[in-house]
Amino acid sequence: MKKKYLLNSVILGFVASFMLNSNILAQERKEVLKKTEELPEVVVTATRTEIEVERAPASVNVVNREKIEKRSIKTLDDVVNEISGVYVHRTRVVIDTPTDAISIRGIPGYRRNLVMIDGIPLNDPQGGSLKWSGFRFEDIDRIEVVKGPFSALYGGLAMGGVVNIISTLPEKREFVVKTGYGSSFERGKSLDDLKKIYISYGDKIKNFRFFLSYGHESLNGFPSNLATVITKPPNYVSGWKYNTTPDGKSRWIVGDTGDHKGWDQNFTLRLGYELDRNTKIRFSTMKIWGSSSYDRPHTYLKDSLGNPVWNYFIPGIPPNILVEAMFLAGKIAKDYTIYSLNFETKVKKLKTKFILGLFDQDKYLFTTPCVGNVTACRPNEYATKESGPGKTHNTPAKGYILDLQFDLPLLINLSYFKHHLLTFGFSYKRGEAKTKEYKITNWKKEGSKTSLLYETKGKDKIFGLFIQDELPLSEKFTLYLGARYDWWKTFDGYENNIGEIGYPKKYKARSSSSFSPKFSFIYKISEKTSFRGSIGSAFRPPMLIELYRSYMTPISFFYGNPKLKPEKSISWDLGIRHSFWGGNKVEISYFENYLKDLIYTRRTGKYIGFREMVESLNIGKARIKGVEISLEQQLGKSVRTFANLTWNDAKVKKNPANPETEGKRITYIPETMFNIGIEYERGPFSLSLIGRYRSKVYGKDDNSDKKEGVFGSYDSYFIANTKLSYKILKNAKLSLNIDNLFDKKYYYYYLEPKRSYFLEFSYKF
Repeated sequence: MKKKYLLNSVILGFVASFMLNSNILAQERKEVLKKTEELPEVVVTATRTEIEVERAPASVNVVNREKIEKRSIKTLDDVVNEISGVYVHRTRVVIDTPTDAISIRGIPGYRRNLVMIDGIPLNDPQGGSLKWSGFRFEDIDRIEVVKGPFSALYGGLAMGGVVNIISTLPEKREFVVKTGYGSSFERGKSLDDLKKIYISYGDKIKNFRFFLSYGHESLNGFPSNLATVITKPPNYVSGWKYNTTPDGKSRWIVGDTGDHKGWDQNFTLRLGYELDRNTKIRFSTMKIWGSSSYDRPHTYLKDSLGNPVWNYFIPGIPPNILVEAMFLAGKIAKDYTIYSLNFETKVKKLKTKFILGLFDQDKYLFTTPCVGNVTACRPNEYATKESGPGKTHNTPAKGYILDLQFDLPLLINLSYFKHHLLTFGFSYKRGEAKTKEYKITNWKKEGSKTSLLYETKGKDKIFGLFIQDELPLSEKFTLYLGARYDWWKTFDGYENNIGEIGYPKKYKARSSSSFSPKFSFIYKISEKTSFRGSIGSAFRPPMLIELYRSYMTPISFFYGNPKLKPEKSISWDLGIRHSFWGGNKVEISYFENYLKDLIYTRRTGKYIGFREMVESLNIGKARIKGVEISLEQQLGKSVRTFANLTWNDAKVKKNPANPETEGKRITYIPETMFNIGIEYERGPFSLSLIGRYRSKVYGKDDNSDKKEGVFGSYDSYFIANTKLSYKILKNAKLSLNIDNLFDKKYYYYYLEPKRSYFLEFSYKF
């Protein structure tokens, strides 16, 4: 009933927004048409060539810096979260290291959706995880989101779509300073003591341009990670809270792991030189480093005298146990640098683009305290609040990319197919990563390493050839034919679980290839209406972490499968764009995705000690179909409204490893998403108010985690964020952000932040 009510509310809100815009325009149509300017056409790279959005044969969204500045944005993933068909969610902390939920059109996971900055992939070489945090949106010009399969142009990891972050160089001297502070309205309920500072300087001196920036942010966080037990605490203890697991099993909350705090900072340098009108060269480097951890933990338990309780032991089968180590959580640290060299030139009609890049991950470190067998430590190894044994592992990794592209206009003397724009080239990507896990004597100090416990490493490379032909068959109809052939190879695989039988293991090199064709078209029916469609295939090679990395959980032992083969998909979509009147834009899209050879985990029924062995196999099939509806209305120069609705029917169709999952929803994909917003700007004032609804997602593949509002659940929610800005001087601005305006309490496994504010001052000249 609750789900139905929320869904109906969302749909009614969408319809009401549309009707509101319609009524306003009906009453004041003449005045609005005089004042309203058509929404500007934005240049994007959906076809690897510069093209207007309205002519792109794909569903494209562009968010420029001006729009970003108006919204309540903390991280780059916040920028794309209001786009139809895109689902991004960060857990717990603004500056947490990984983002574990990004999907485009129902294609799940960061490993199946490509994210780039200036053509350099941000998906890390070992596991494909994304490092959004640390990037400052002040450093970029715009973000382009292109939905649909794009392996034909970009190779693997582009099954759902491509997010391309594009930076820029200044056209004149500019200096920017920003500083801000924010916290929760109720201490301990949201992101307390969020502090930010950002400084940048850029200039253009004849044909030379440069840009420098530095950013730092830190916060004290809030207690989002709860400590629980599965047996009721003894009678002499009070303060616990009865709760359940998401699948309805009893459990008791006894405390939390403390405030989840952290910091990160970045340094950016970009240099550009224009040799002549047709030849440009640019170099950039971005270094990002930081960490997140937990403050002192809290126990909610007290004995009869009011003393805090951290430990108890009641004999039985099983025994009722609580130890201090169960209140502890570890640390994550990161340190990586991205280098890129871009060269562009044009000789007669031939345009050449060259990209050389490096993703250099020096540190991706996890440190965890020992909690006996639960953390794969020895039964008697337990950490304390002050020190005690633990484990630490670091994963240095490198990703190299070389991309060469040619654009060649052709004129062929035929009745049809006279004008072509031929885009072709090749790319080479190479990744390597290694992980070493050590025992440490003090879990708070990763430098207290003793013996090596585990080691793994591996490499892979992909070489691809691509070609695309743009054929304007008439002034209204343009056809795009593209294809790419990729050769993938993994090699130097190695794994050593120290002391275990059968280790170390060396894995043989393996290779595979994939052909990814794509057909698309755009038909400009009139100045106000265009119709487009596409069909294509995509692939994703298994990541190094899936091939060679093994790890343990409290009840399972997951091990890599070096025989995994690439996943594949076939997708098609149809869409229409229309403008009913000045400043209006409506877009409707229908899409279907068919995935096969999906990588799924299967429980084997075999055990190492008390842990069941779990393996990964290519055995899955899934079908995803959905609809995207979006509308946008510009009212004069002051007001912009928008709303969009996405419906995803994402289900597993075949999974012999676990037939109970067949017909169930794919994990971490919401069925319904809805965004609505209004932006107002007049004189020195600007205001934005944006609401976001997400239906429930499942974390278990059998969809048994149905219960909401409990620790570990993935709840449905509607939240609203607002930002008010005022120019106090010509070059100075003061802004106030309020996030989670209606103080919604919900979980995305961890407890999510409640209402908070952020006050910022910026100076620019």
